[in-house]
Amino acid sequence: MKSSRRGKAISVSVENITPFGIWLFVKGNEYFLNYRDYPYFREQVLSAIQDVQLLHGCHLYWPQLDVDLEIDNLENPQKYPLQYRATAHQRGKSGGRAVSSG
Repeated sequence: MKSSRRGKAISVSVENITPFGIWLFVKGNEYFLNYRDYPYFREQVLSAIQDVQLLHGCHLYWPQLDVDLEIDNLENPQKYPLQYRATAHQRGKSGGRAVSSG
């Protein structure tokens, strides 16, 4: 997480992790990342999920997981028809690939 010193606002934080997904608080807005759409978070350790950075004001990055998400992906998912799908080789591992849903 990235926070400023002396009580300034936190730009991004993981607010809650549930059996269904992750709640993020980013620049005053809440986002829910469900495991169906974001399965690469499902089997990760707490410290890796909480280690999220907000880069350039619009880009979320989890360095321990090598996961990148633009905030626009969360706000306008209809603009991004690619979805994560694990290949047979990758099932049970942390990798995956994006494939078109249409």
